Amino acid sequence: METTTNDSAQQAAEEALYRKVALRLIPLLLACYVVAYLDRVNVGFAKLQMIDQLGFSDTIYGLGAGMFFIGYFLFEVPSNMILHKMGARVWIGRIMISWGLISAAMMFVTTPMMFYVMRFLLGIAEAGFFPGIILYLTYWYPADRRARITAMFMTGIAIAGVIGGPVSGIIMKHTNGIYGWQGWQWMFLLEGLPSVALGLVVIMVLDDRISEAKWLTEEERALLARNIAKDEAHKEEESFLRIISSGRVWLCAAIYFSYVMGVYGVSFFLPTIIKSMGHTDVVEIGLISSIPYSVSVVVMLLVARSADRTGERRWHVAIPGMLGAIGLALSVILAKDGALAIAALTLGLSGIMTTLPLFWSLPTAFLAGTGAAAGIALINSLGNLAGFVSPYAVGWLKDATGSTDAGVYMLSVAVAIGVLLTLAVPKSLVNRSH
Repeated sequence: METTTNDSAQQAAEEALYRKVALRLIPLLLACYVVAYLDRVNVGFAKLQMIDQLGFSDTIYGLGAGMFFIGYFLFEVPSNMILHKMGARVWIGRIMISWGLISAAMMFVTTPMMFYVMRFLLGIAEAGFFPGIILYLTYWYPADRRARITAMFMTGIAIAGVIGGPVSGIIMKHTNGIYGWQGWQWMFLLEGLPSVALGLVVIMVLDDRISEAKWLTEEERALLARNIAKDEAHKEEESFLRIISSGRVWLCAAIYFSYVMGVYGVSFFLPTIIKSMGHTDVVEIGLISSIPYSVSVVVMLLVARSADRTGERRWHVAIPGMLGAIGLALSVILAKDGALAIAALTLGLSGIMTTLPLFWSLPTAFLAGTGAAAGIALINSLGNLAGFVSPYAVGWLKDATGSTDAGVYMLSVAVAIGVLLTLAVPKSLVNRSH
């Protein structure tokens, strides 16, 4: 009985410690991801004014939106390797400051070439941020806690959607014409500057490793370090060359590519899809667009909690993915009924977005050390090439057919392929017994 009591007390103390760590790290990292994602996809709202005023076609817009991911792809792996060597504090702060300044400078775009170049530079600036945070969380959390904490961090995508739509709509509507600038120009400026401010905060307050956390006691640091060492013990350190030739890594990249196709295809064109349903006011479009993202926050956290509690990973990724694919297809079929179409989009987006944090429990289950830095960055960079393919393909299909329907069907199929690939991952590789 006494042993049981002691075990319960130790478990309660450990839970309290991880809550303390989460309260210290997650609010800041979450705020950083919110502004990062907002700066990445606010071009979807700018499109409502920008392409008419600058004379851009949907194909030009789609190509420009996707150029971000070419720069992102080229610099992702080296950026994460630098972070692993230099530390997250300075490198994440540098990333945020540079992308905030470039995002704000998007307000000066006047030609397609300028649009392409600025989006490309924005991708270079942000390269390494997301995989850097995923890598950083592995320094603090063992595998059996990582799905929940990654989901908490990645709700930043959904939160950016919740607040970004209404805020972008309000800025574009009420600043239009001030000092001769259009609403979309003000939006880029006002949504880019918070990234610079948060970058400075990161440099001042973030700790690179557990050993540097002065806000923890010596006993707390020792406990956290032991848990990480135990978690890493079953993994093998692998070289960069072995990582890039690993079939497991490439399978994970293909899975991530499929899900990212869905997320960015919807994110970049959601305002356009809602507008095609008969809504024309930018503030109204922003408010409606926040509905799918609001539901996504709840679903992401609930499914991640279930995954950590059960230790099962593959089906916790695959089932939301399949519901996401079904929801996207239904949003086209039910397009004539606005309420049902929004409900279907909500099912689609919340399903797809739930796959993203849960997906990262797959590669981080077998990657370690420098191999983790390279592998996570490689998977993320290859997967995010879908951010180039997806908006360009949807834009091209919209120009070719006069409707977003074909593009949404394409996204549904891509997500369904991701589900099948997820189930091809060996269960023994990623699941943890409890």
